[in-house]
Amino acid sequence: MPANRTLAALLERYRAGEISLEAAAQEIEGLRLEAVGELAQIDLGRQVRCGLPEAVLAEGKSAAQLAAIVVSHARAAGRCIVTRVSVEQADAVRRATGEAGLRLEERTEAGVLIASDGRERPRTGGVVAIVTAGTSDIPVAEEARAVAEEMGCTVRCAYDVGAAGIHRLFPALKALLGAHVFVVAAGREGTLPAVVAGLVDRPVIGVPVSTGYGYQGEGQAALGSMLQSCSVIAVVNIDAGFVAGAFAAKIANQAVSP
Repeated sequence: MPANRTLAALLERYRAGEISLEAAAQEIEGLRLEAVGELAQIDLGRQVRCGLPEAVLAEGKSAAQLAAIVVSHARAAGRCIVTRVSVEQADAVRRATGEAGLRLEERTEAGVLIASDGRERPRTGGVVAIVTAGTSDIPVAEEARAVAEEMGCTVRCAYDVGAAGIHRLFPALKALLGAHVFVVAAGREGTLPAVVAGLVDRPVIGVPVSTGYGYQGEGQAALGSMLQSCSVIAVVNIDAGFVAGAFAAKIANQAVSP
């Protein structure tokens, strides 16, 4: 099995004298937790254990709670990705990170914020392709994109190329064929992932999106269609852009591991 990329980078930092033996040992444990008062326990060892970053889900948190968690996380880990962020929450995090001297990247269409202490995201060489059936699927696709990029991948996108105008798909795929994995987001009847899987020789992850109405609307028909696909695909839950992006990045990063 190839060495864990994060662990290898950590050992290189220790060899170069950039971190102490004690700090390296703490990170290697993979069990580091950072308490934010009584609000949260931030899992700082997730990257070492699982190869993906700890993320903060904004839903269900007050703006003040979220801001406190993001600042603590970014200070402790160097970077912090936040998903499903409301306008009110984004305003609070923007103020808090500014006061703390942290950088904030706002991916508005994805509902994602990325706070950092200036540390850059890794560059792994993995390539993820993201395709959407329609324009309405783009917010979920952009969440997947933000996560895959945060995990070090280059992401290439082709949007609004669904089965209703199938002639749009073929030139779009031609530009994406160098990717290690495809994420395909579709609402309505969810046809596109199965079509793409029948045309490419790389893993395909289907993401049912809660666009569409009527019988089995809100993504249910798309989910059912993808689960019944005769093409070989993996399927995540409805609107699960984070999961799709993280899974795709793990695949792509393993594809380029030495």
